Amino acid sequence: MHSVSDRAKKIPKSGIRKFFELTLGMDDVISLGVGEPDFVTPWHIREACMYALEKGYTMYTSNYGLLELREVISGYIKEYGITYNPESEILVTVGVSEGFDLAIRATINPGDEVIIPEPCYVSYKPCTVLAGGKPVPIPTKVENDFKLLPEDIEERITKKTKALVLSYPNNPTGAVMTKKELEAIADIVNEHDILVISDEVYDRLTYEGKHTCFAALNGMQDKCIYLNGLSKSHAMTGWRIGYAACNPEIIEAMLKIHQYAALCAPITAQMAAIEALRRGERPLKEMVTEYNHRRRVIVKRLNEIGLSCFEPKGAFYAFPSIESTGLSSEEFSEGLLKEEKVAVVPGDVFGDAGKGFVRCAYAASMDDILEAVTRMGRFSKKLL
Repeated sequence: MHSVSDRAKKIPKSGIRKFFELTLGMDDVISLGVGEPDFVTPWHIREACMYALEKGYTMYTSNYGLLELREVISGYIKEYGITYNPESEILVTVGVSEGFDLAIRATINPGDEVIIPEPCYVSYKPCTVLAGGKPVPIPTKVENDFKLLPEDIEERITKKTKALVLSYPNNPTGAVMTKKELEAIADIVNEHDILVISDEVYDRLTYEGKHTCFAALNGMQDKCIYLNGLSKSHAMTGWRIGYAACNPEIIEAMLKIHQYAALCAPITAQMAAIEALRRGERPLKEMVTEYNHRRRVIVKRLNEIGLSCFEPKGAFYAFPSIESTGLSSEEFSEGLLKEEKVAVVPGDVFGDAGKGFVRCAYAASMDDILEAVTRMGRFSKKLL
């Protein structure tokens, strides 16, 4: 009899996708559940893809990805004050999710501990488990603006600690870290000589101040695997283009796994990514301006209906507390979907630190956001 591996048995299904699947086939549902821009990929980027097809670009690329794209990526990262060799220090991946999986599998040995601040993106812990590592969660708290505190890292470092995961701006909280706050973390990384996997896919969705690239901090380039992609910033979720940048030794190890698992990202998507990074700044800024407007509106409205909400400084998620309703995060989310046809994601699918919260993606139209919060208020009022 065939059986499932123990590691596969240990990991849960994605809590985000669970609520996405529940909405399928339901009428009049407003979804604030999936972290996907409601904008269509800008026309000039789509046109670049179609032109690539017309010219017959339908073949494999280098496993590293198109050199032209890697050169453009290198130039993009250089704006943060850091230089990566496009020939040996950059790998194009099938989305940032694959990039994270490759980073973990290329660096983690069985029994190695990986420190993961929570709430966090749903794939971090399962990918660590699948690689044979041990996730070590650090809860972040709303009273600290969901920021990672240096002392909390120090308390969890052991002889088995191999890596620290960073993800700012954060999914699901929208928290950001300042340069000074990240420098304090860099000091700990240097002291204990651990690896950092920094997922910065929301870097351009920073609303107050400037994003700090962790790898650009003192001594971090050689200790950091920098991950980024175009899904969120350029409304290109379905194109599946991400990238990793770090020292050649780790890139080479990631490449070997990538060769056998995915070969390469689709060539047409890579051609579109070149166009996006070269000439996509104007539509990007327009989208960010709109997200910022929505951010202020949804936070204001959530607080007005009695769901206390921390003001996110990045990404496109609001993370209100639903503790006042007396329901768990899952009970609230399921009840809201059933009674008011609004889809949100229970906060605890992002880790235990998310208990008592729900994630609301404001990557939706303003009309949908206003109607969704009105329905949330109506649902909550019945419980208070």
